[in-house]
Amino acid sequence: MKILVTGAAGFIGFHTASTLLAAGHTVVGVDNFNAYYDVGLKRARAARLAGDRFRLVEMDLANREATQKLFDTERFDRVVHLAAQAGVRYSIDHPHAYADANLVGFLNVLEGCRQTAVGHCVFASSSSVYGANTTMPFHVEDNVDHPLSLYAATKKANELMAHSYAHLYRLPLTGLRFFTVYGPWGRPDMAVYGFTKKILAGEPIDIFNNGHHARDFTYIDDIVTGVVRTLDHTPAPDPAWSGAHPTPASSSAPYRLYNIGNANPTELMTLIATLEGLLGKTAIKRFLPMQPGDVLATGADVSALTAAVGFAPSTPIEEGLARFVAWYRAYHGV
Repeated sequence: MKILVTGAAGFIGFHTASTLLAAGHTVVGVDNFNAYYDVGLKRARAARLAGDRFRLVEMDLANREATQKLFDTERFDRVVHLAAQAGVRYSIDHPHAYADANLVGFLNVLEGCRQTAVGHCVFASSSSVYGANTTMPFHVEDNVDHPLSLYAATKKANELMAHSYAHLYRLPLTGLRFFTVYGPWGRPDMAVYGFTKKILAGEPIDIFNNGHHARDFTYIDDIVTGVVRTLDHTPAPDPAWSGAHPTPASSSAPYRLYNIGNANPTELMTLIATLEGLLGKTAIKRFLPMQPGDVLATGADVSALTAAVGFAPSTPIEEGLARFVAWYRAYHGV
């Protein structure tokens, strides 16, 4: 198939495109290479995708005319929409970046899919949509009406936008709520990368809420396996769905929502201790209060995705961190 991967120079996009290419598909990757984090890392990822069945298009999906031209020209069979302005804390001071990328950009992708009859679009949502929820693990049937950041609000908006397109135009759409993805070629703004960098440099690491956090850290290979399997699993209307007792996870339209995570949260201090062991250095720890937009803990119930596509995360945190550290040392020469 010919598959569009948006955010192809991003962390999850790069690994997803690599896996699809290895499976024999033709991939068109789109990225705007914004400077939210090191553009050099994004360029290095994109360079590894180069080949006969990969084409990189550098453009901004918020550009309506350019996005529609891309869809009209390429006629994609499937779309994996991973492009977004990421980051919870960044959204506090840069709200318009999230409206442009996450709302306008996604609308343009939905329109492209509709007007060219794309067979299935899988799009990235986030565990952040659970917001103020405290009952663990998080279920896709849970209410998500209390986001704690604009980033989270845009991701919930993506889910609602997608459902409207599935209902109005019978466009098959599946949303995946990602839970704290880490691994080789990861994002420098995330904890695993940032902690590793600072521990090796002998710089203090900031530990918010005095370390009383837990996250469902999920290794990238497990995530990509789930994404690719989901792409092959086109949703159909759920005959059991009822407007009298609606569930957000399915619909009378060709629409599904799933959690995709490790289903095994790790305490932040356990993560740091594991990194210290792998790096052979003790972190200089600076304990700080809770930050705006943060949540105490995340944990995914992935039973729906397991039932649908056989999703089964299999990488223990110790193994995943060891692979990340090995990549980090090789990439940075430290």
